[in-house]
Amino acid sequence: MPLGAARFGLLGGVADLGKLELIETQEITTSTASADFTSISGSSYNVHFLTINGFEVISGGQTVVLIRYSTDGGSSYVSSGYQNAYQQGTSSGSFSELRSTSSSSLEVGYTNGTEQCGGYVYLYNLNNSSKYSFNTFHNIQENGVMNFGSGVYPTANTVNAIRVLSGVNIDNAVISLYGIAES
Repeated sequence: MPLGAARFGLLGGVADLGKLELIETQEITTSTASADFTSISGSSYNVHFLTINGFEVISGGQTVVLIRYSTDGGSSYVSSGYQNAYQQGTSSGSFSELRSTSSSSLEVGYTNGTEQCGGYVYLYNLNNSSKYSFNTFHNIQENGVMNFGSGVYPTANTVNAIRVLSGVNIDNAVISLYGIAES
């Protein structure tokens, strides 16, 4: 019996387990402050997957790609109490560790001026009011700098909207939110 057939049999015929289901895609083509995802289908998924492509800002200097959570459907976004830990590596071979136990947002990547960046973020437990909401991410800049790490919002709450933002206006980006099917 082929390995795939054996695994299918052990799972009881669940063919769509782990399938990505697109919830929404937002294309940013002109300067805007953020991309808000207010219909995240939280009750349908324990894990969400966010892709960020071509993220660019209009001003120079290094800028952070951020995520904030909402517990009121996007009327307001939590701006304190996040924790972050990640590694940053450069094409020259140097690495640094960055961390914060009290941040205004989840940090999920960097861009340097008009250089584009892209990456992905896994978001866990958004709809579970008895668990903390976690994330893991990987991001790479056009100049060869990469970041990977994780973060947590250490308050048990039902997160029902997500905001992707930067310290300055976003000039270019395609951001997609998916749910990961469990049945």
